[in-house]
Amino acid sequence: MIDLTEESGNKMVTSTSESPGNPFKVPLPPAKLSLAPGKFIKPLSPGYATQNLLLGHTGCITAVKFGPDGDHLASGSADRVLKLWDVQAGSCIQSLGGHEMGINDVAWSASGILASCSDDTNVRLWDPRSVLCVKTLTGHSEFVFSCCFNPQCNLLASGSFDNTVRLWDLRTGRTLKTVPAHQEPVRSVDFNREGSIFVTSSFDGLVRLWDTSTCHVLKTLIDDDNIPVGHVKFSPNGRYILASMLNSSLRLWNYEKPKCLRVFRGHVNESYCLTANFSISAGIWIVSGSEDDSLCIWDLQTRQLVQKAATQGDGVLCTDCHPTANLIATGARQNTYAVKIWKSSE
Repeated sequence: MIDLTEESGNKMVTSTSESPGNPFKVPLPPAKLSLAPGKFIKPLSPGYATQNLLLGHTGCITAVKFGPDGDHLASGSADRVLKLWDVQAGSCIQSLGGHEMGINDVAWSASGILASCSDDTNVRLWDPRSVLCVKTLTGHSEFVFSCCFNPQCNLLASGSFDNTVRLWDLRTGRTLKTVPAHQEPVRSVDFNREGSIFVTSSFDGLVRLWDTSTCHVLKTLIDDDNIPVGHVKFSPNGRYILASMLNSSLRLWNYEKPKCLRVFRGHVNESYCLTANFSISAGIWIVSGSEDDSLCIWDLQTRQLVQKAATQGDGVLCTDCHPTANLIATGARQNTYAVKIWKSSE
């Protein structure tokens, strides 16, 4: 029995066979079974529809992240405010102010500490229980666009328009290492599940993997056309990387080979750094917003776009998938600046 998450704590997806044509070693969904030569059943849609509309931000929603237990959601906005939401009640618990300019990203640690990064060049650490900013991390010289905790909760990585990644010691709040990562602004950063590797992306068209302990580059992934990369994320088991390209495609890499295994198309992404995610709570989906005011969901195995849900004029910049329930959070670039919670009919 082999599962995609490899006992990472998420819900398992298992297989009793290992098809050589299936690099994830999980079975193709039943909807792909052939009825007759050359004919196939149309893949079933997961049927995501809006469950809750969370209003309160007055500017573009730039980041949404479920907490580690899934009970809470954090959202960051260009209005400089970080909001905490009760997912089940659909209500705002607290609004956290302190950044002097718009927030670009938020991140939860496994221990429940919250981080936010901003155009004010700072990263702030928050204790949601006391609703206090416990540390302000200073050192970047330009906008801080992305942030991520390591699984051990002792490091935070931040990517900036100063073309660097900084690794911060969370105990002292000091920079451990400044990594000149790219020739253009660092758009995203993510740790693998062990915390031994972090990955970065940039508009220079490169995805780079780094050894966390030495900060030496391990590999560089590059598309043939050198397309700017807006976002990058490890799969739950840490073996694959999902990259959002600004040519309206998503690329799934096996970085050890390295080889691009899947290309997902059907959304529009040419101007903004749209986040993309893995959903493994029911089936295995790839989830992303789209600049044509829709939420797009693909079947990971078949690459088929199984749902394209209209967002009623909300340009979806950011998405996140609940750790255990069939829920997706999205943040809007325009219209009502709403945070939406979507629920699957499955």
